[in-house]
Amino acid sequence: MVDTEAFFDGLNPQMCVVTAAVGDERAGCLVGFSAQCSIRPLRYVVFLSKANRTYRVARAADRLAVHLLTRDQHDLAALFGGETGDEVDKFRRVRWRREHGGAVVLEDAAAWLVGAVRTRVDGGDHVGFVLEAERSGHGGDDGPPLRLRDSLDIDPGHPAG
Repeated sequence: MVDTEAFFDGLNPQMCVVTAAVGDERAGCLVGFSAQCSIRPLRYVVFLSKANRTYRVARAADRLAVHLLTRDQHDLAALFGGETGDEVDKFRRVRWRREHGGAVVLEDAAAWLVGAVRTRVDGGDHVGFVLEAERSGHGGDDGPPLRLRDSLDIDPGHPAG
């Protein structure tokens, strides 16, 4: 029998913050499940937990923004991963702006991508949002990327399932 948990323990994916906006409603969460999923057209998939507010807002959003963080931005990861938008307005604590198509971009992220939602894929307790890249930017922080092992001390704002 294969120890699948050992395989997954060996992974150490880069973490990111995903934001969604519909009208005046904004949401964002820390995400560990994401990857480039197409070359032509250039597409990226982010999986959002069905349990959190960001998923509920993202279901109606035309675009999402994906933000890469560095290890030095652990506090930003903790805000978006350890707090729930059901109780806290996370955006009052960060610098942000509206970008292409109304997407919410965190100004202090190391890098960001805005993508149009092209399809959604049910993955169990998470749903994958396949984004077609439209615009991106760089915040200037070139430190090492924040990875899963760097964020294990963050207690989730919502349980996974």
